[in-house]
Amino acid sequence: MKAALKTAKPASVSSDCLVLAIGAELALSPEAREVDAASAKRLSRLLANGDFDGAVGSSLMLQGLDGIKAKRILLVGSGEAKKLDTKAAKSLIAAAAKAALASKAKDAHFALASLVVKGADFSWIAERLATELEDSSYRYATTKSSKVSLPTLKSITLAAPKGTSRARMDKAFAAGRATGRGINVAKQLGNLPGNIATPTFLAQEALALAKGKSKLSVKVLSEKQMARLGMGSLLSVSAGSKEEAQLIVMEYKGAKAGKGKRPAPHCLVGKGITFDTGGISLKGGAMMDEMKFDMCGAASVIGTMSAIVEMQLPLDIVAIVAAAENMPSGKATKPGDIVTSMSGRTIEILNTDAEGRLVLCDALTYAERFKPASVIDVATLTGAAVATFGSHVSAMLANDDELAGELIDCGNASLDPIWQLPLHDEYQGLLDSNFADIANIGGPKAGTITAACFLSRFTTKFKWAHLDIAGTAWHGGAAKGATGRPVSLLVEYLRRRAA
Repeated sequence: MKAALKTAKPASVSSDCLVLAIGAELALSPEAREVDAASAKRLSRLLANGDFDGAVGSSLMLQGLDGIKAKRILLVGSGEAKKLDTKAAKSLIAAAAKAALASKAKDAHFALASLVVKGADFSWIAERLATELEDSSYRYATTKSSKVSLPTLKSITLAAPKGTSRARMDKAFAAGRATGRGINVAKQLGNLPGNIATPTFLAQEALALAKGKSKLSVKVLSEKQMARLGMGSLLSVSAGSKEEAQLIVMEYKGAKAGKGKRPAPHCLVGKGITFDTGGISLKGGAMMDEMKFDMCGAASVIGTMSAIVEMQLPLDIVAIVAAAENMPSGKATKPGDIVTSMSGRTIEILNTDAEGRLVLCDALTYAERFKPASVIDVATLTGAAVATFGSHVSAMLANDDELAGELIDCGNASLDPIWQLPLHDEYQGLLDSNFADIANIGGPKAGTITAACFLSRFTTKFKWAHLDIAGTAWHGGAAKGATGRPVSLLVEYLRRRAA
């Protein structure tokens, strides 16, 4: 969506939709006061009717006012000025974006120059607006026979405080737009059904993303190639499926090499189980359809790479997607089977439904060859994370406190929060096996922690963090669909590394 700065009195702006902020107790912003004066106080009279209270995130669409050139007036609640922090401002901006997109407006002017957000400058508002507009404009249509109605809004302008740098705002718009589009890539991949979004399909999508991009290259390892590398753990997951596993390796080289030597890349690793039946340890039938979302870690990694390529970050990044389908069949791995990982460690598979860690451990071992500066894996890994955090916060565990702290800060800044759980040595013993080096589950307690303990055995050679997004990657029920999380967090982290 096109976005630009515009300096003009709001009453004189010819637009399909003029957006104004209204505070708690119907406190009018300076822009709203101008509109009120130009409309002979009609705005005040309409507000006096009590249909709008100015609460953060509330909205009301008015069909034009006398004396105002805009066809529509969209009022958005900004709440109490002293409480308008980034979290509240996100609610305000998201509500404005959704309401504008729900209308038939083709363009909109956001008269928000006087908006003051605690802990953020105006470029944050511009970037967040671009992100929310892209995010809210997403509509799933791929497998519907009837035409899906798409938003008519194609361009927006934003009023900014005097002295605002147009170049800085353009940069903010571009970054927000790229992040929003990356989120939408992740949502689209997550929402596709398992009979379309197979491991091979994910590989094709990665290859398509790299087409025509000089800084991005993609290679895809087949099962035969993975077998030669000794990836017995990853291949044990796909053994029962007709769909071949794929290891997708995306290399983005945006950094400038110093004296012929490239800097160490930052690495993202995504769990890409395109459908998870649980294998021989078969899941219950209720809501099994949602197991198409078990590749949302991979989807978020691909979405992040899409955003990074669009931003042209001066940074080297490697993204690895371990894609497989977990199915029961006569060839499927059985509970009690022992497999050998790429690292050489043997694994006793006590439960085939704990498959995500089995594909990730080989992908993490593969990441060693890049000598990465940091590694972040992203996975819909454990039901225990859902039980602990619900759908609001993602779980995070790490072997490096500095990396963990940075990711927490990035989660707060991007409004995609995470919470750190302990990775204490005392939990490691729960993974002991009588027959192999390690068991793939640690019993009924501390499931999110023991899953990370398992992965930590394969991350001793680099700084590593694990994001368990099982509760945040998608919504169930009437709002069923992928969320695109944690693309915004990952983009924030990588942008800081490039700064």
